[in-house]
Amino acid sequence: MPARSRPTTRAPLDREQVLGTAIALADRDGLSSITMRGVAAALGVEAMSLYHHVANKHALLDGMIDIVFSEIDPPAADGDWKAELRGRALSTLAALRRHPWAVGEMEGRGTHGMANLRIHDAVLGCLLGAGFSEPMTVSAMSVQDAYIYGFALQQVDLNPETPADFAAVAAQQMVDYEAMLADFPHLVRVVGGHVAKVGYDYDAEFVFGLDLILDALELRLPAR
Repeated sequence: MPARSRPTTRAPLDREQVLGTAIALADRDGLSSITMRGVAAALGVEAMSLYHHVANKHALLDGMIDIVFSEIDPPAADGDWKAELRGRALSTLAALRRHPWAVGEMEGRGTHGMANLRIHDAVLGCLLGAGFSEPMTVSAMSVQDAYIYGFALQQVDLNPETPADFAAVAAQQMVDYEAMLADFPHLVRVVGGHVAKVGYDYDAEFVFGLDLILDALELRLPAR
C-alpha cells in the first residue's frame, strides 16, 4: 500500500512578504496592476489573508512607499551639508529609477511611515545644521524635492535610456520631420547638431541642475 504523502506546510505570511510581493509586481507591471486580489494570487493565498497584514489597498500602498523611502540614504546633520544633500538627491533618484511607479506618490500620502519621517527629519536637520533659518529650510527642501521628483518624472516619460539611444532617436527625428524643420532652426541646431551626435546623459544633466540649486542655496546662507 503506497504511503500517503504529507501535506506541504506553508510558511506563515507576514507583512514584509506582502509588501515585497506588491513592490515586485509594481516594478514589473506598474502601479495600476496592484490589487489586493492580484497580490494575493502572486503569494498563492486568498485575498482575505492579506487583511491580517494591511487594512486595505491604500494601506498597502502606504507600506510600499515607505519601503522606497527606506532605500534612500539620509543626510547627516554634522557632515558637509552640500555633499550630504547631494548624496540624498542621487540616492532618491536611484530609488525612483528602481521603482518608477512611485514617482508622484512619495509626498502625497496621508499616512507616513517611519522611513518617510526619518528622511524628512534628516533633510530638515541637515539644512538647519548648515545655518538656514526655519523659513529658508522649508524653501530649500521644497526646491530640491521639486527638482528631484520632476527630473524622475521626466525620465519615466522619456523612452531612451542611454546617450547613444538619445542620439539615435534625435537623428531619426531629424529625418522624420525634415519637411517641417525649416521653420524651427533652433531645434535643428540643438537636436540635430548636438543631441543627435552626443546624446543626452541623464546622470550628468541631473547633477548639473542639482549643483546649480545647491550653489544658489549656499549664497542664501547668513554670514557666520
